[in-house]
Amino acid sequence: MTRFAPAATPLGDSFHVYDTTLRDGAQREGISYSVNDKLAVARLLDSLGVGFIEGGWPGALPKDTEFFARAASGELPLRHAVLVAFGATRRPGVPVAEDQQVAALLDARTPVVTLVAKADRRHIERALRTDVAENEAMVADTVRHLVSEGRRVFVDAEHFFDGYAHDPDCALGVLTAAVEAGADVAVLCDTNGGWLPGRIGEAVAEVVDRTGFRVGIHCQDDTSCAVANSLAAVRSGASHVQCTANGYGERAGNADLFAVLGNLVTKMDVPALPPGRLAELSRVSHAIAEIANLVPDTHQAYVGSSAFAHKAGLHASAIKVDPELYNHLDPEVVGNRMRVLVTEMAGRSSIELKGREFGLSLAGRSDAVGRTVRRVKELEARGWSFESADASLELLLRGELDRDQHEELAGGAERATAPLEQPFRLESYRVVLDHHSDGTVVAEATVRMHVEGERVIATAEGTGPVQALDAALRKALAGRLPWVDEVELVDYKVRILTEDAVAEGGAGAVTRVLVNSTDGEREWTTVGVHGNIVEASWLALCDALVYRSTRQPVG
Repeated sequence: MTRFAPAATPLGDSFHVYDTTLRDGAQREGISYSVNDKLAVARLLDSLGVGFIEGGWPGALPKDTEFFARAASGELPLRHAVLVAFGATRRPGVPVAEDQQVAALLDARTPVVTLVAKADRRHIERALRTDVAENEAMVADTVRHLVSEGRRVFVDAEHFFDGYAHDPDCALGVLTAAVEAGADVAVLCDTNGGWLPGRIGEAVAEVVDRTGFRVGIHCQDDTSCAVANSLAAVRSGASHVQCTANGYGERAGNADLFAVLGNLVTKMDVPALPPGRLAELSRVSHAIAEIANLVPDTHQAYVGSSAFAHKAGLHASAIKVDPELYNHLDPEVVGNRMRVLVTEMAGRSSIELKGREFGLSLAGRSDAVGRTVRRVKELEARGWSFESADASLELLLRGELDRDQHEELAGGAERATAPLEQPFRLESYRVVLDHHSDGTVVAEATVRMHVEGERVIATAEGTGPVQALDAALRKALAGRLPWVDEVELVDYKVRILTEDAVAEGGAGAVTRVLVNSTDGEREWTTVGVHGNIVEASWLALCDALVYRSTRQPVG
């Protein structure tokens, strides 16, 4: 049998970080893990250094049963964590040795089992349809049986806080039955997520004082207080905290593992992870989101891409002097990074910090910086947005730096970027749509361009005008610019900006297009804005390739 206690954390078994992403977190709307997904998530959590990983409910769900079987066969070697099976106590009136659900918990062959037990008289009588005495017997019998089979047992006291407020003797009776039968931890659950930090802290402190039991905390996020409630419980004596990755869970979710860990370690001096593991928070958060097929929350505390992003010019000015003035900690501590966003709010400091990020020398180039600031403000007033389009912003800044050495391009739609030494120049393009009798629609695009001094004409088809235009552009450049084949369009976003969203009234609606591109090694975003969606797309597509050309090695 595997060890009972988590390994390698400075606090050892005295403090538990318990993850229930694969069970409670999987109850989030839109999540459906395969068994392979569950194994992958478990490996990530173990690499982070959590103490316990609750893998699911064997016997109740076939996928969970398979997960535990594959884990036991050797597919899930764990370095830091202990695997936990979750399930219910025996049923009312059924001997524990005859309860198939309890047998399935043993069959999972995990060293630890977590049992869920009702701790609210109303749930005991109305949902379980039994009495308080039988409920306590169900808890005690099941715990005693599992312990006799060599399992360590935790008990989740479901609806504990609501039950404690309604009938404290009943709620405490469930804890007593569990601990006296051999349970190691009595976990106090805010199952409906309706409690606030002050009341949680008071209740936990009172329970610890009255019972002397080792208690844990499990909080739902229905009041957006799950993280705060978990921390309040720890301050009041809880030494076992249950969380889910990215706060996944039923309804509004659970306490976010990464926010709880970030706060415990950096704010409360609780060394809840093995040394060096805190810097893995951001990586693990994003990797689990990818497996769950969910877009990462950019504004998530500690690990979100916007967690250390600064937009206001006042912030950037202070950060230029000392990053700590507007960051509550060094982003690298949790594997994140600081970002400066350049928008219409930008000042000179924002551009200077961004220039450093791009690797551009701005020393003695105050005029170019000033022109860039003015240009950004002018363009954003017309609907451009650079905070998510760093590649277009870099081209704009490079253009201003080189402004005195380059002539403006003649004609064509307004571009966000000043003309660099571009690898190609547009003469014209045309896009037509053919609607066939069978209902299919095919777009055909023709581009006329000048590439390395040669006039090129290329035509290509696509399912839509943008795809056809992209294909024709690439066809024209293929062979002449060999790196073009490495560039792939990975995302395309369109937003229609109404007249109200554009400062120059009377201009009518315009379209903003964001294009994400990659060459397999890096990813970048460009933006195009125009009253015509095809032209807006063309501007963004061209900037994507111009930006890639600036990354070509010299010679």
